[in-house]
Amino acid sequence: MTIELSPIDRAKFVAARRAADFVEDGMRVGLGTGSTAAWLVRCLGEMVRDHGLRIKGVPTSARTAELARDMGINVISLDEARWLDLTIDGADEFDDELNLIKGGGGALLQEKIVATASDQMIVIADAAKEVEHLGAFPLPCEVIPFGWRTTQALIEETLVAMDVMGRASSLRMNGDKPYITDEGNYIVDLHLNRIGNARQLAMVLNQMPGVVENGLFIDICDVVVIGHSDGRVELRDINEGTATEEKIDFAETDNLFSDLGD
Repeated sequence: MTIELSPIDRAKFVAARRAADFVEDGMRVGLGTGSTAAWLVRCLGEMVRDHGLRIKGVPTSARTAELARDMGINVISLDEARWLDLTIDGADEFDDELNLIKGGGGALLQEKIVATASDQMIVIADAAKEVEHLGAFPLPCEVIPFGWRTTQALIEETLVAMDVMGRASSLRMNGDKPYITDEGNYIVDLHLNRIGNARQLAMVLNQMPGVVENGLFIDICDVVVIGHSDGRVELRDINEGTATEEKIDFAETDNLFSDLGD
């Protein structure tokens, strides 16, 4: 049986498939959260199952940990690993300097901790995630529940002095209740439209009492792997200053896609 993927899923899959080639036997690997990162976990699971790859995976969320275990990957904590060879994760936006907005899946805190505890971070994304300026995607800020309305008001007041186009914010919801992160916090999404100085904004946000972390990943990503629906992948290495393009050929078979109902 063959499973037909949508164009966007094909793009995500080929990016994940190519990024999996960076993983070598014996590595400690950070496993990202989100739909694109889930393809990566499936690809690595296939390599573990069918090719004997031996890795230790450090997940960035409870749902990634569950998927990784289901795929047969040896899951350990960051405290056990202490330091990682590589982290592979998705992004909600990236610019030409490989700065990112992450946190659409609600795991930005663990994602940033894991990424910064790695020798290298590789981002996998479809081409639609590339932007000239960050900010069209809402910027998540993880905040503690205590006094969150005050924290939200302080954020909005501070945004007046920032180089952004919008200053509205909203509490992320899960039905009729606030969304709760794996760390028991809330997320306030900032609707900025365009961020002129992402580095400055990231520093200012994290200085506010009540803000645990923000979704701006500055100078953390080393390589981005961009997938296209026709099987092309672009690799951009910010450290080497290189950009290359390849073509990924694959068969959409039950072997990899049998768990898509999860």
